[in-house]
This record gives sequence, C-alpha cells and structure tokens, in this order.
Amino acid sequence: MFVTVTSLKLRSLWGFFKLSLHGLRISNQAKAERGFLAIKNTGFGYVHYTASLWQSEEDLKRFAKSGAHLQAMKISASLAREVRTLTFAATKIPDWKEAKKLLAENGKVLVFN
Repeated sequence: MFVTVTSLKLRSLWGFFKLSLHGLRISNQAKAERGFLAIKNTGFGYVHYTASLWQSEEDLKRFAKSGAHLQAMKISASLAREVRTLTFAATKIPDWKEAKKLLAENGKVLVFN
C-alpha cells in the first residue's frame, strides 16, 4: 500500500473557496477509483494538507493523472505559492503530526512565483 501526503500554501485566503471546490471533486473522484482505501484533509488559513491511502502505486498514479485531480494540478500555480508532496509505502495514513514531519523533511517541493 502507498500513502501520498500533500500540502498547499495558498496565494490568498480567498483561494480557500476554489481549493474547497476542487478538493470536493478530487475526493469524489478518489472514492470512485479502483485501489482507493482512505483520504483525510486538514488545514487552516494559508496551509492545507491532504493524505490518501492506495492499494498500489499504479492505482495512485492512475488517479493522479486523470479527472478532477489532473484539472486541479493544471491550476495549482494560480492557486498556491507552494505545493509539497511525498509518496511512501505504508499500511495506514500516519497521524497529522507524523505526516507533516515527513512532508517537511522529505517532500518534493514545487514553488510558484
């Protein structure tokens, strides 16, 4: 099984509304995908997090490159100043304290100017 943890630092607090709309669409897409096991979200203000658990890396990659998730990735530079992501093998989603620590230490960082 594989977990992906993602954080977004919004450009503006107003971006929360667009993030929420995309987040709802992405959650609905994920729940309908083969290999999806769990998802959770948290965040406040400018920084928001998502974690999802997948049966296989192939299931995760197929999801990430399609549908609502792909559409959200295309607009991420206009919505966020920074996106961090980390994927790793695990049998469950870690608690938020551990997930945030792993993401800060090992996450791939995309910075948009």
